[in-house]
Amino acid sequence: MKPPKNDSKYTWTSHAWGKMQHYAISEQRIKRIIRFPKRVEEGVAEDTIAAMQPAGAKGQQEIWVMYSIFTPKKESPTEKKDFVEKSIANYFLPNKKIRVITAWRYPGKSPSRDPIPKEILSELRSLL
Repeated sequence: MKPPKNDSKYTWTSHAWGKMQHYAISEQRIKRIIRFPKRVEEGVAEDTIAAMQPAGAKGQQEIWVMYSIFTPKKESPTEKKDFVEKSIANYFLPNKKIRVITAWRYPGKSPSRDPIPKEILSELRSLL
């Protein structure tokens, strides 16, 4: 299993990579859970979102992903040449990114708590 690579839309923490290996969850599965969650709740950590999809033949498990949405910081260029290259590169990047913090499998069905309001969900989906 290869480690996930940071791209223009997703960044990955080393903790998430470790959990992906431990629970045998692929990068594509995590992206699918973020794009098409069955349930979305407020994450345990501040300013995070937890998304879930059932897993297994009869949905006896759940796969959860905790992530946050952030605006990447622009680096200040030191040389004029670097400025031109970096400004062109930043022009094509979207202004929001998703940082995947962790992922885990939950045995059974977890109880619902703190659902995210529909207005906020529609705004999040517009970013994806």
